[in-house]
Amino acid sequence: SIVVSKFGTATLTINELNGAIVSNTKQKIVSFDEIGIIAKKLHEEGKKIVFTNGCFDIIHSGHIASFETARSLGDVLIVGVNSDDSIRRLKGPTRPIVDEKNRLEVLRAISMIDYLVVFSDDTPLELIKTVLPHVLVKGEDYADKEVVGRDVVEANGGKVQLIPFVEGMSTSKIIEKILTVYKN
Repeated sequence: SIVVSKFGTATLTINELNGAIVSNTKQKIVSFDEIGIIAKKLHEEGKKIVFTNGCFDIIHSGHIASFETARSLGDVLIVGVNSDDSIRRLKGPTRPIVDEKNRLEVLRAISMIDYLVVFSDDTPLELIKTVLPHVLVKGEDYADKEVVGRDVVEANGGKVQLIPFVEGMSTSKIIEKILTVYKN
């Protein structure tokens, strides 16, 4: 559409293409390549980018609270979502309970989230390197653990923010309850 709008025979510059991708990205679910372009544009605009990630297998109030807190820490919230294959490698062959397509649809409806990106690796390190967030958000259970991407974020002037959990809420506990209550 950019080339057609020009007079005569015309070419498309990389900046025009990148600008069109960013301005046409009305949807939240974007590819790895698209989020790189979007993040670059957000950095140029001086926006404070917040990043978090997870499996989000069964969405619960703890997830919502973490998205609210994460979103309050900046201008844009980008959420990395583990692919189905990544979850199986991390949590075993019976997971995820909810497939990737349906997890993304539920997450897309959450207003605090600006962009969703699926990643297939076991960690979001490559995604963090691409986005270069100002704030990397993880749950407080990481207080005594290594936070993947901390070094990248801090080397670029950002920080890691550990946030509290909603007591008693976790996908694993929901699964345990379902198995206990409905074992027959």
